[in-house]
Amino acid sequence: MKTVRFPDDRPADRRGPRGALARPMPALRKRTEGPAGLAGQAGATVHIPKERPGPLVQVLRRFGMALLVLALTILIVYVDRDNYRDSVDDRVSLLDCVYYATVTLSTTGYGDIVPAGDAARLVNVVLITPLRVVFLIILVGTTLEVLTERTRELLRLNRWRSTLRDHTILVGYGTTGYSAVHTLMAQGVSRDNIVIVDSDPEAVSEASDDDKLVVVSGDATRAEVLRRAEVERARNIIVSVNRDDTAALVTLTARQLNRRAWIVVAVREDENAPLIRQSGADSVVTTASAAGRLLGVSMLSPNVGEVMEDLMHYGQGMDLVERPIDKREAGRSPGECGDLVVAVVRGHRTLRHDDPEAAVLSAGDRLVVIKSHKSHQKPTAS
Repeated sequence: MKTVRFPDDRPADRRGPRGALARPMPALRKRTEGPAGLAGQAGATVHIPKERPGPLVQVLRRFGMALLVLALTILIVYVDRDNYRDSVDDRVSLLDCVYYATVTLSTTGYGDIVPAGDAARLVNVVLITPLRVVFLIILVGTTLEVLTERTRELLRLNRWRSTLRDHTILVGYGTTGYSAVHTLMAQGVSRDNIVIVDSDPEAVSEASDDDKLVVVSGDATRAEVLRRAEVERARNIIVSVNRDDTAALVTLTARQLNRRAWIVVAVREDENAPLIRQSGADSVVTTASAAGRLLGVSMLSPNVGEVMEDLMHYGQGMDLVERPIDKREAGRSPGECGDLVVAVVRGHRTLRHDDPEAAVLSAGDRLVVIKSHKSHQKPTAS
């Protein structure tokens, strides 16, 4: 059955040279790049985070309430047991009280134990009868709760699908994917506008239950699974899986289903980057090489490495921000702007700040600048 789950440590992907799997380090909290493919599942499940408890929890709660009502009824009958008569021996024991409370609340009423005194009859009218009604309400309510849970899930799923537009899909909720999602949310992307696709049960649980994200559980190389994530209406797609061949298949499938989406893919090997671009990716990030370069820079110049690390952590210290130029900056050089300009975005081209073509800013240009996090507002996510 295909499903989608809404909001109510994973083994670290430690690989040796050329992707060979290294021995895990059990002492560390573990997280891998989500499988999201090849291992896959036959269908897809959508998990929508929800604040209300699950059916089992609700049933257990109602069962506890029913036991409380039963215990209260037993106590009332036991305290007033001298006013009750047993047709067998005229003596009402604790077991007889339990028996009487059970058959009374369940409306069975065999009549072998009856209230004989006026006080006992009054207690039955004033206390036992309301408790019987409460007990029946709990019983019927529990039954309806179980029967209607599936209907509510379908309604929530249909409502979610009808309102989802221009969202971001992340394939693979591992270390890289987790960081990508939290960076997006730090920049103002709504949690409701992000959909996770992963086939690993631990990743699904973490994303849906812990991070309250909508998760589609299934093999992302299958078009059917991506359709469950409403890929045709997505604006951005991030592919962060643990194998480059899986990344290529996911990218091909996503591009086939959505020609206009901006697709960013993480790969492990530099030589696979051109293949991923040919598969339809707009941007390719070589995660292993990028981490290696940062290690090398940090070794040669710890201060430079610290600055680069700071820039990669949005919301702390300095941030790289893309913004449009204002009217006063048109016709000026990047150096005359109030911010530290790193690059100029003109059309679909990105020019370095020292590029001769970027010597004079034009209307419509966008600037990539370095600013203190406290000095700017969060940019609007596109």
